[in-house]
Amino acid sequence: MSTVVTVELPDAALAADVVEGLALVEDALRMPGRPESYAVQAAIAALHARAPNHADTDWPQIAGLYEVLLRISPSPVIELNHAAAVSMVDGPERALQLVDALAARGPLKGYEVLPAVRADLLRRLGRRDAAREAYLAASAATQLEPLRRLYARRLAELDSM
Repeated sequence: MSTVVTVELPDAALAADVVEGLALVEDALRMPGRPESYAVQAAIAALHARAPNHADTDWPQIAGLYEVLLRISPSPVIELNHAAAVSMVDGPERALQLVDALAARGPLKGYEVLPAVRADLLRRLGRRDAAREAYLAASAATQLEPLRRLYARRLAELDSM
């Protein structure tokens, strides 16, 4: 079960600002030369903003933009985000391979989001015991109560699978 978050814009002025922002992102990406990392990040955010819901998000384009971002501004966090996008395009098994390779290299050791992403992929693959272990690791690694509640809900969902 996945949670769908919808954002309703409270007024026409805010909606107009969002439309203007999306146009600026497109302009920035059309500038000559190699795109700047902030423009690529803005393009990723714009794709999320344009999608009416999670299922209608343009995941192939987002995964491709993360590949661009990895070339121009490589980082382990961007690799992790890329793997999450890949999971939506190629499935959780391929993404888990990317996440496990990243974890094995160690640059995100102690980064609480890594076990959370891994847990979600394992849950989607139906590997309940491994997912449970990863959710427990993610919960232990975070100090944020809302994330702990999310991981507790996910653990409860595993029990009902």
